[in-house]
Amino acid sequence: MAYSTARAFWVTAPGKGELRDEPLPEPKDGELLVRSCFSAISRGTESLVWNGQVPESQYQRMRAPFQAGDFPAPVKYGYCNIGVVEAGPEPWPGQRIFSLYPHQERFVLPVRDAHPLPPGLAPERAVLAANTETALNACWDASPLAGERISVIGAGVVGCLTAALCAAVPGTEVELIDINPQRRRIAERLGIAFAEPTRARSGADRVVHASASESGAALALLLAADEATIVELSWYGQRAVRLPLGEDFHSRRLTLKSSQVGQLAAAQRPRWDHQRRLQKALELLAANPAWEVLIDGESQFADLPRVMASVAAGDALCHRIRYSESSCFLSTSATTS
Repeated sequence: MAYSTARAFWVTAPGKGELRDEPLPEPKDGELLVRSCFSAISRGTESLVWNGQVPESQYQRMRAPFQAGDFPAPVKYGYCNIGVVEAGPEPWPGQRIFSLYPHQERFVLPVRDAHPLPPGLAPERAVLAANTETALNACWDASPLAGERISVIGAGVVGCLTAALCAAVPGTEVELIDINPQRRRIAERLGIAFAEPTRARSGADRVVHASASESGAALALLLAADEATIVELSWYGQRAVRLPLGEDFHSRRLTLKSSQVGQLAAAQRPRWDHQRRLQKALELLAANPAWEVLIDGESQFADLPRVMASVAAGDALCHRIRYSESSCFLSTSATTS
């Protein structure tokens, strides 16, 4: 059957959202009709969007690839979608794909922006792809070496994934640090040591800060050994952050480095592009089924306006959204237009 409209989630004002019906165009040559199976709330960034806290100076940099509307609102925002291709050129129909599309039941997508799920990657787990890509870029920026002591502060999704990637480097001693003692269970499932801030190990060769808190950033400076590198992975939106850069910061010759997924890590740019990086993130997800522990909640798409408010205000990891027709296989009723 053909579809002329699709429901999509819009932030209509800071702290408010709704599902809207909007036109669904017929796919042209080189385009796919995709039915959503799952999407996910990227808690850090989407919470800032939900609360209207994207700085005006960053409106263009923060645009998602398929965003509609403008900051602060109304805006259709998101970038963690798993779907099945219902119509399009061969060999696409029936394929399960990841795309950087917002929360919407059906949508039309250029072929170049469809990323097939690799064998062994369950669509339920694939919603972590965007976070895994961010963590991969952070790992490149941190450049962990074999045998090093590495501290990762902030056991959110990106912090956990970055710690897992650093722990895969031979001989590294990775410690994941968070104020929430319940994150110890997550660290154990990932095979990584855990500590609360007051018990964190000092003398780290590299520190990755991902807690988006002023206290976490200060802790990163405290835990770093002389000449160590600190990678700042948090994004604070409009908040100003104070750092203790007096006392021994300069005498210890610490390096403070930012990491952001919008650009590839400098050392990779001559050989990698965004598509290669995302495909590698999908392959890493397929090879690490234990990472599914980072998905700690699920709701129906119809409940998304209410769910977004609770997720933005809470301490969730990855909250998955399930669509009413969630089977990630091509329906026999689906036809090309």
